[in-house]
Amino acid sequence: MVNRLASLDRFNRISLIYSELKELGITRIEYEGPTIAVYVKKPALITEKGEVIKKIAKDIKKRIVIKADPSVRKDKKEAVEIIKNLVPAEAEIVDIKFDDDLGEVLIKAKKPGLVIGKGGSLQQRIFAETFWKAEIVREPPIKSRTYDSILEHIYNETEYRAKILKVFGERIHRETIFQDKYVRITALGGFLEVGRSAVLVETPESKVLLDVGLNPSANMFGEKLFPKLDIDQLKMEELDAVVITHAHLDHCGMVPFLFKYGYEGPVYTTVPTRDIMALMQLDSLDVAEKEGKPIPYSAKEVRKELLHTITLDYGEVTDIAPDIRLTFYNAGHILGSGMAHLHIGDGKHNIVYTGDFKYAKTKLLDKANTEFPRVDTLIMETTYGAQDQPNREESELELLEIINKTLNKGGKVLIPVLAVGRGQEIMLIINDFMKKKLIPEVPVYVTGLVDEVTAIHNAYPEWLGREVREEILYKDENPFTSEHFKRIEGYKEDIAKGEPSIILATSGMLNGGPAVEFFKTMAPDPKNAIIFVSYQAEGTLGRKVRDGAKEVQILDRDGRVESIQINMEVEAVEGFSGHSDKRQLLNFLRNIEPKPKNVILNHGEASSIRAFANYIREDRLGYKPNIYTPAILDSLRVA
Repeated sequence: MVNRLASLDRFNRISLIYSELKELGITRIEYEGPTIAVYVKKPALITEKGEVIKKIAKDIKKRIVIKADPSVRKDKKEAVEIIKNLVPAEAEIVDIKFDDDLGEVLIKAKKPGLVIGKGGSLQQRIFAETFWKAEIVREPPIKSRTYDSILEHIYNETEYRAKILKVFGERIHRETIFQDKYVRITALGGFLEVGRSAVLVETPESKVLLDVGLNPSANMFGEKLFPKLDIDQLKMEELDAVVITHAHLDHCGMVPFLFKYGYEGPVYTTVPTRDIMALMQLDSLDVAEKEGKPIPYSAKEVRKELLHTITLDYGEVTDIAPDIRLTFYNAGHILGSGMAHLHIGDGKHNIVYTGDFKYAKTKLLDKANTEFPRVDTLIMETTYGAQDQPNREESELELLEIINKTLNKGGKVLIPVLAVGRGQEIMLIINDFMKKKLIPEVPVYVTGLVDEVTAIHNAYPEWLGREVREEILYKDENPFTSEHFKRIEGYKEDIAKGEPSIILATSGMLNGGPAVEFFKTMAPDPKNAIIFVSYQAEGTLGRKVRDGAKEVQILDRDGRVESIQINMEVEAVEGFSGHSDKRQLLNFLRNIEPKPKNVILNHGEASSIRAFANYIREDRLGYKPNIYTPAILDSLRVA
């Protein structure tokens, strides 16, 4: 039986499932988010109906999953014994949890591939013998409190999650009613600026928000801190979905705010982004409280966000509204970063929103995707649209020279890093230097947040670039667990004043975190060096230091102004950014398939965006798209 069957199309859809799969003993059919879940009393017959199920899904253009009715599932104790007997001991299962409401069993193992089996064979066998649908996750070699607590939280709230997935499903699968068809894009943040990224995509049927971030360079009480979320056409109860491209706070920092002020819908992202996003949001709350800079939400909203999040793999097509399908593609920016492809109105219009992307291979990740089913409008970042960066070999050599020069004169090296992305990239590079004996074997200190994010990277090695993925999965050579790295919690004065060392500390722009405390202690000593390896936004302390300030004022934790003399060496090594430079951006436009009719530029300072718009017009791409450089609150009708 199905609740609230409101239309003929839905009725026909369900009738088809019943008629084709009646031998399975269907007891009920539920919408569980974008998926249609079919509960049956004879799950053992599923293998015979595999091709039929695929055909139904293709015919109705919906995702279908078959689950066992609760009455036929094996007792949990018996199911655990069956699982342990089926799975080889080498998999090293560490935990098994059951979700009674969704009929799933979570299996956490050190070697999850052995639980899945070739082509998913063992995973399917677990279902065939226990009648519980197996969800398999990795126990990472570096313990992650965040990763464990997220899984614990989700499995402690299974009843709530099952309930909201049904609500999401009813909304997603409602029938379209409007005859007039249009697609409108509104710039809410991150246009002619960097930070507070947010884009509203509207059709007559649906409203979808692409990213919703904070501005890291804005005053905590300034109007430019948040996207423009108070416009008439953005009412929380009318919003169908929030799509998050990656876990940097300038793209996801305001998601909990939506829940505080009435949003009850789903958040779509990749599974690594889900975990890192929650970590970054909770850390920003902690930092804000310590520094007396309140953020307009609490940990309560972060926990709610996790329960409302639906995770997708790259290339997985999913309905997120009655007339919009979402697919993520690799963006090459940070772990789990995804370009969002929106297929609107059965092909009426297709949008690719790049988020932040890197169109070049790095040590950590493969380069961004350029092949899509269809592209009519491309919304692309232009952070470095006005400049080319050095190639990676030159950048690594420059970094090597600065580190050696500093260590050889008895100094310490401070590298402010973004906890997500640049931190892990620099760890891989420094580990490579150490392995090749290119730098002295000094301690490399990694602060707590970088270490915690690195642990999450170890939970998802399948999402890393090919070379490091193979090192971890097949060669048992995990660079992140190298003996050279020493993990510390926050600022340590004895390290800041101690023997020569390398310190990787957040935040990358010196706008908070232990990097600021290390900087305050180390800056007066000319033997020391600070090396910036990522973008420094206007208005941040990092930008002031990078641009040559000899003295800066910093608020201490009691709100008093401290004056810091800068005698240390200040260096900025370009080329490690997770953003594409001008050359890479142009190459992306040349290689993207199919070619977009419209190109909308965002995520860049005004000068960068305007310069890049001119480069596009002057460059021979082989096609001539319409180019738009909207300002905040501008709307474009693209279809």
